[in-house]
Amino acid sequence: MEREKIEILERSFGRFFQTGEECLFKCPKCAHYKRKLSVNIDKNVFKCWICGYSGIDISLLLKRYAPYSEYSKWISFGEVVDLARFEDIFADETIKAEKPVVHLPEAFKTLTGKSDSFGARHAISYLRDRGIDKEDILKWKIGYCDSGDYAKRVCIPSFDDAGDLNYFIARSYAGHFPKYKNPPVSRDVVFNDLYIDWDEPVVLVEGVFDAMRAENAIPILGSSLGENSKLFRKIVKCRKEVYIALDSDAESKERKIIKNLMDYDVEVRKVNLGPYSDVGDMPKEVFSKFQKEATVVNNTDYL
Repeated sequence: MEREKIEILERSFGRFFQTGEECLFKCPKCAHYKRKLSVNIDKNVFKCWICGYSGIDISLLLKRYAPYSEYSKWISFGEVVDLARFEDIFADETIKAEKPVVHLPEAFKTLTGKSDSFGARHAISYLRDRGIDKEDILKWKIGYCDSGDYAKRVCIPSFDDAGDLNYFIARSYAGHFPKYKNPPVSRDVVFNDLYIDWDEPVVLVEGVFDAMRAENAIPILGSSLGENSKLFRKIVKCRKEVYIALDSDAESKERKIIKNLMDYDVEVRKVNLGPYSDVGDMPKEVFSKFQKEATVVNNTDYL
């Protein structure tokens, strides 16, 4: 069977050379002239050492870049993927980064309790204008700063799955530029992973205020989601159904995210925003209605 698999790979990706247990091909994603796409048939993993494209199931590589006839032959072998290894591809070559320490601003004050200060009233007024009520403030642990580097900004913290602070969003409520001023750490996080139910479908939206309109929602903190990001990897690892609802001006980036998720066999449902251009502008009940009406995206839809 291994010989047959090597023949499929060779027909799909051209000549290769072998080193130990790995076959090295030219990477179809980055098209680098060197053969740096390492494929290990025994472990059923692959990785390009130029662009970083990797996976725990060679069939996904074939599904994306090989002729359908070769992909069909490969999956007829009935490989079973161990999703637990998704984050440990070629683990002996991977150096895992130390988790950064993140602190809330020194001037942070919570809005979850009672406060009669001018700053608190101003911040709550801003949140109310955005359709965010007391229940949302409690759920998202929202606070504000009335002095320091983050003065006159509402602050929404994020916690990783271990309960440690890993990021926060600081949004001006007084018209300051820039609107958002976030901590000097990577935003490659699963925002508020601590509160996500990974046994249920998740909703992907752009920003944290969009996420407040939906249940079990994760802001991607922008309009792109790379295959090597922590959020993308966790979605693929958990293999949960995904609802995607990005703003209307991010249509091309949304299509790319959908395609990448589908390449990893994640079921994606597209939420139609109707007359709204921004999820954050919707009442919760309207988004809930649109989410129920969302349909599964298939390859025909994407094409």
